[in-house]
Amino acid sequence: MRYHNVYGARMHRDTPYAGVAAIFRSAIEAGRAPRVLEDGRQRRDFVHVRDVARANVIALTAAPPVAGPLNVASGAPRTVLDLARALTAAAGTRRPAPEVVGGYRIGDARHVFADTERARTKLGFTASVAFDEGMRDFASAPLRAGTPQ
Repeated sequence: MRYHNVYGARMHRDTPYAGVAAIFRSAIEAGRAPRVLEDGRQRRDFVHVRDVARANVIALTAAPPVAGPLNVASGAPRTVLDLARALTAAAGTRRPAPEVVGGYRIGDARHVFADTERARTKLGFTASVAFDEGMRDFASAPLRAGTPQ
């Protein structure tokens, strides 16, 4: 199973290992604007943790078992700026708008998204949590402090 940019309840916040969704969520919760690197148009495939959990159950109970790589993703890439805007909007009124600040993180790829066809044909899996619905859920979901173990 190859998980793409997973977001949702109980993600770790404020760690160097956190994904961009958790980084933005932590900033918004602290009253700061999400800081979007580059030009904000870098694309990622954000997938809600409920879809990831469902994909795992399907894979673990598949008969016969399915071998080989399966991309677990939404199949609908969005920009990092889309993420920042949607999460800010979902968090409610009077939140600072995202700031596109340029710069970059060493090692980041410009675009990272998945072909989900194999997961669909071999497992019957397609993501079901729509981006806007997932952002509304994530905007108020509990997060975890500390570094992932």
